[in-house]
Amino acid sequence: MSEIYKNRHAAFNLHVHLVFITKYRKKVLGELHHEYFSECAAEVCKSFDAELKECNGEADHIHMLIQYPPTVQLSKLVNNLKSVTSRRMRGDFIDLRVAYSKPVLWSRSYFASSCGGAPLGIIKQYIQCQRG
Repeated sequence: MSEIYKNRHAAFNLHVHLVFITKYRKKVLGELHHEYFSECAAEVCKSFDAELKECNGEADHIHMLIQYPPTVQLSKLVNNLKSVTSRRMRGDFIDLRVAYSKPVLWSRSYFASSCGGAPLGIIKQYIQCQRG
């Protein structure tokens, strides 16, 4: 059973699967980049009262699983994650600065999917059965 999180006014279990893609899909990320990204992303999540549960990827993209409270606006979390990780990683890794002529790392687009809990069909069935 998944853990239920609580604050003063709500009980929740919200998770999102995020994927960030490098600009122009360049294969510039190595193992050290991934480790550093995880550290930075965990700090950003903590500032939003969220938690980075899992993080991994390949040379041109990164996957994250994040648990977050209902007070978080997902687009703001994503924008913060992108800007902070891009700025810090380009500052600490010369190879990332050299890879792009402009101060960028991530593509403007991203993938986000809610996840966890029961399948939608089961939830629909449960709701339909609520009337006597």
